[in-house]
Amino acid sequence: MKIDLDNSLEALSRGGVILYPTDTVWGIGCDATNRRAIERIYAIKRRNEAQTMLTLVDGRDMLSEYVEDIPDIAMQLIEESAKPLSIIYPKAKNLPDNLVAGNGSIGIRMVNDLFCQQLIGAFGKPVVSTSANISGEPAPGTFDEISGEIRAAVDYVVNWRQDDRQPATASSIILLNMDGSYVKIR
Repeated sequence: MKIDLDNSLEALSRGGVILYPTDTVWGIGCDATNRRAIERIYAIKRRNEAQTMLTLVDGRDMLSEYVEDIPDIAMQLIEESAKPLSIIYPKAKNLPDNLVAGNGSIGIRMVNDLFCQQLIGAFGKPVVSTSANISGEPAPGTFDEISGEIRAAVDYVVNWRQDDRQPATASSIILLNMDGSYVKIR
């Protein structure tokens, strides 16, 4: 795992794009503060920039750097969730506009996956995570289901967990409102 962490950090530091395992499906990722790297992911996925992407953080401290307000209910929902939980927060901050929705919101997940925690912790910034597929195609459940086109388009492909055969599933998603109320989206 150390070689994968080192190579991923090097790619992220120079504005590159990685293909990596997360606590849900395999993702395409980059430095979530790098506008050009984010543009590149949109191009790789052939995705419209109006469809925002998820950002991963390693904990509450990092979350507070990129979200205006974190209502107590957010932490309660994360702690009580049986599976990974992505939350759409109403007000993003310190992130490029091509990652933030038109209404100012941002989708963020605090990761539990060991590789992701170590990667994001060592990088010191959030990492974009979007499913490793062309927009509109099914998200791959295992590494073997990722197209050659996606694999060839990134700067580094993580070897860690490529042999996992248990199909992964996407996270739950909750939309958090300014008043602390929320709506389950998925």
